[in-house]
Amino acid sequence: MSYCPYLNMTNNYYRACQTNSYVRVFHASPNAPAVDVYANGNLIINNLAYKQFSQYLPVPPGNYNIRVYPSGEMTNPVLDTNLYISQNTIFNAAVIGMLPDISLYTIPEPITAQTSGFACARFIHLSPNAPAVDIKLSDGTIVFSSVGYRDITNYACVPPGTYSFIVSLPGTDNVVLTIPNIRLDANSYYTIYAVGVAGGNPPLEALPVVEPRG
Repeated sequence: MSYCPYLNMTNNYYRACQTNSYVRVFHASPNAPAVDVYANGNLIINNLAYKQFSQYLPVPPGNYNIRVYPSGEMTNPVLDTNLYISQNTIFNAAVIGMLPDISLYTIPEPITAQTSGFACARFIHLSPNAPAVDIKLSDGTIVFSSVGYRDITNYACVPPGTYSFIVSLPGTDNVVLTIPNIRLDANSYYTIYAVGVAGGNPPLEALPVVEPRG
């Protein structure tokens, strides 16, 4: 990802450049419709539905006004905020919370590839009404503890393989969610996102997402 065309958000076209800054948008607001995302007045993402990710967009550093509208509309944005993109960064910009109180939450990713032979995974809590949780392996080993809303854990690196995780209330065996049979490959980064509504609709669930590096 060191040399590529970038999306010029000022006039919405691609041209060759050198940049190491990338952003991917994640729709994690459980009661928001599919959305269009505009940067500095230009459409950059079209019809992004709940639980969907955009492609990574290579962008130059700078300040951007981000407006999010219900798909197909250009009045009354559901989100209007500013975002500064630094040089040499890779991150997700997650639309989180419940309408009408939603926000843009930036989540950094590693820039360099993972080369230790291990698989590295982390957990991010984006369910707006769910309590803090522990994340355990199926044998009861705690991997992450007391992860609250908007918390981002460090990466836990493990031998490659297939893993099942149990999400429970902190310090208890009260299971909130199970995450079965996630394949974690060597030299790869993963994020497991908790999304949805605890006890409601759409339901609480986990989304394992790979973070490709090369």
